[in-house]
Amino acid sequence: MKRGKVLLLFPDGVGIRNYLYSDVFKDFKGELVLFHNFDSETIKGIEENTLINKDIVIPDYRESFKEKFLRELICLSRLYYNDSKVGNPTLLTNWNWNQKSFAKKSFYKFIQFLAPHFKNYSSILKLEKKYQKAIRQNIFYSEVKDILSETKPSIVFCSHQRALKAATVFSAAADLNIPTATVIYSWDNLPKARMALRADNYLVWSDYMKNELNLYYPEIAPQQIYVTGTPQFEFYQDSDNIINKEVFYKRYDLDPNKKIICFSGDDTKTSPDDPYYLKDIAEEITKADLQHEYQILLRRCPVDFSGRFDKVLKQYKDLIKEAPPLWYFTKSKEWNLVYPSIDDVKLLVSTAFYSDIVVNVGSTMAFDFAMFNKPCIFINYDQENKTVNDWSVKTIYNYQHFRSMQDAKAVIWLNSKEEIVNKITLQKKCSESMLEWKDLILEDYKNSSKKIQNVININL
Repeated sequence: MKRGKVLLLFPDGVGIRNYLYSDVFKDFKGELVLFHNFDSETIKGIEENTLINKDIVIPDYRESFKEKFLRELICLSRLYYNDSKVGNPTLLTNWNWNQKSFAKKSFYKFIQFLAPHFKNYSSILKLEKKYQKAIRQNIFYSEVKDILSETKPSIVFCSHQRALKAATVFSAAADLNIPTATVIYSWDNLPKARMALRADNYLVWSDYMKNELNLYYPEIAPQQIYVTGTPQFEFYQDSDNIINKEVFYKRYDLDPNKKIICFSGDDTKTSPDDPYYLKDIAEEITKADLQHEYQILLRRCPVDFSGRFDKVLKQYKDLIKEAPPLWYFTKSKEWNLVYPSIDDVKLLVSTAFYSDIVVNVGSTMAFDFAMFNKPCIFINYDQENKTVNDWSVKTIYNYQHFRSMQDAKAVIWLNSKEEIVNKITLQKKCSESMLEWKDLILEDYKNSSKKIQNVININL
């Protein structure tokens, strides 16, 4: 890379893993400045394990009523527009229709009344212009602009396109003629109409994602979009990230003579019934007297701070073992202030390497396990006594990003509790359809760091 100064805007801790633990800035000769809202404890941990030269705290931001109104109106209007483009009403589940307080109900009801009248795309773009004007009237804009003027970065790089503060930071950078680049965080993000910022360069995982960006945001020119892959999957190519087998099995109380079923939990909102699904698996394994052949390894979602698995873990303590994510937590446990340790990268890679199969509700972990040709089971039945009455796996699998699965045989579908034993013992490696799906979504992930370097390099 050329010498230069990169201002790193990381709205959440996952960006640290993907862009500082990976090779994206390997051998970078310039200056890396972290622009953040992490606490001092977090910053100390980051500086011990990364190449950060300096950190700057983002000023406090209070969103004005006008900003919030326009932002939310744009979001719902875009969701209606996106639904009209792809014919998928589940897109509207990305809007919170159930506000609790009277003030919020009134605010959002008015937006819900207006949004259908703004789903014409020219109207949406007019709202976007008003929003850009509104954020420039906030004192936060002036404060950020002063920081950028003083810091003089060669480029502003953001690891997440959804953060509210990022919109103002990128607007200030644009007004100072500082190039900007943002990553589209995940494969399910684009249809959700939550792209807060406007950038010079957009980095996406694949051509499939590029086409989605063109579909939902036609005002973004194709030459602004770079297919780079995502570096989070590069870790699987490095054998140094695989923990020694004896160490791994001893650390997590695993039996080397038994196969491992990995149960990967989602967050409490995405899959509120995860503990009951885990219990179903444990029950069926035990009933079939397969506990001498199989063991279950639980990897809960890193931002799941609940104790919802405690009861089933206690009940099946000899069958279910746990490998807790090795993330750093602040005292507040705010999800955006939580970030993975370098050791967690090795834990995740090793979990996929040593496990025989992974079970979950529609998780991206299907791709993590496909790195080692390990099959994935998607749970496809509802619990009789639901934790949340209006939640259903049927809604989950109708989400837009699952339409990228061109063959349903890519994963194993677990359609009932009674199928558990058969489905878990059925398949020993990924189907060809799964490998094709992985290639479609992740594309050239092995060279992701290099491609991201190139995008940053041309802007230095």
